[in-house]
Amino acid sequence: MYIAGGAALHLLTGARVTEDIDATFSKRVLIADEIAVSYRDPDGRARLLYLDRNYNDTLGLLHEDAYDDAEPIDVRGIDRKVLDVRVLSPLDLAVSKLARFGDQDRADIELLARHGLVDAASLRSRAEDALGGYVGDLAPVKTSIDIACRLVEALAPRKQAPRRPKPRKR
Repeated sequence: MYIAGGAALHLLTGARVTEDIDATFSKRVLIADEIAVSYRDPDGRARLLYLDRNYNDTLGLLHEDAYDDAEPIDVRGIDRKVLDVRVLSPLDLAVSKLARFGDQDRADIELLARHGLVDAASLRSRAEDALGGYVGDLAPVKTSIDIACRLVEALAPRKQAPRRPKPRKR
């Protein structure tokens, strides 16, 4: 199971609470009509987390190696031999948000950049590599790549000029 979307963002940054899990499976699986878990958040509010059965990764932008590069995660109560759960890498998660590139997608990419999980050069390279497998008009996606890279670049820590050593007193 490969986790994307807001759930992946939460796993990678600890931020952005989500109500659904966007996930794909590497094999055909038979799952219940509805998979949901109710819980209380740290503030005591009742929450519901459900598997989004409508999530589909085929129409978005995704690098061909995204699933190979996904990181395994431990999920309490899940035997990895039965279900191997993985989360997209920060870079592939950012790339997955470029085709739609709505306000939430932009905010998610900025969050990944603020946490130091993506940089503009890597994002551009990975996204442009993914374009070969994209179905649809490339022009808007290329514009999204440009905008996203500028956003990430603007959030990058500025490198300071090297300090000159102070002259020694004799």
